[in-house]
Amino acid sequence: MPYESFDREIKIAPSILAADFANFGFECEAVEQEGADWIHIDVMDGHFVPNITFGPATVKALRSHVRGVMDVHLMIANPDAYIGAFAEAGADILTVHVEACIHLDRTLSAICELGCKAGVALNPHTPETTLDYVLDKIDLICVMTVNPGFGGQSFLHSQIEKIARLRKRLGDRDVHIEVDGGITARTAPMAAAAGADVLVAGSAVFQGGSATDTAAYGRNITRIREAARTAALWEAPAKAPEGKPSEAKQSPQSPEWKPSWLDKG
Repeated sequence: MPYESFDREIKIAPSILAADFANFGFECEAVEQEGADWIHIDVMDGHFVPNITFGPATVKALRSHVRGVMDVHLMIANPDAYIGAFAEAGADILTVHVEACIHLDRTLSAICELGCKAGVALNPHTPETTLDYVLDKIDLICVMTVNPGFGGQSFLHSQIEKIARLRKRLGDRDVHIEVDGGITARTAPMAAAAGADVLVAGSAVFQGGSATDTAAYGRNITRIREAARTAALWEAPAKAPEGKPSEAKQSPQSPEWKPSWLDKG
């Protein structure tokens, strides 16, 4: 398994949902060559979410093209019936939705027994408290910052506080917080400042690139990663003296906030 030891360095996980469907193998190789840390595969069944994408056969076909971590996100009903097939296909991380699992504790145990890291995803309306009794069985929590089903949606800023509460709730556990949906160079700092360390990005990675210009993927990945790292440089604004406006920067958690360098070049 290419999954390495745990750390909280920012990881960029391009979602192949935004890649060229006719060249998936090439696209996976290209984004890894250009700096991607993980490859994120969104599996949709047309039932749990209103779209149909990939099955175990596609994951198996892609495995030989992915050298690093294959992060498989199961946006499907009754995931227990399929986790064995996706594990056999070569998934390193299998993420199920808490909303789709009747017996989440048992599902997580089954994923671990299959040799995969266990992830749980939370839709925007789902509170983080639903995971309180399984935190010690989880390797990754995926916070959906869009309503799942389609790529290219706008980031839901309401989820930033959920990310921050999750990070506090996890304490010193070795659990990744992944953010999936609407990640760009402008939203990445918000997610990172709140405590996320894995950023799933689709359109923001693949835009402007192609089989003839894979360097664009690298530029996009670097832009998102560097933007996320600016979150560590942000400090809470000091309280302004009464009657005088504060000159402090806005928080990354504000929808209007952006690193100043984004307007340069």
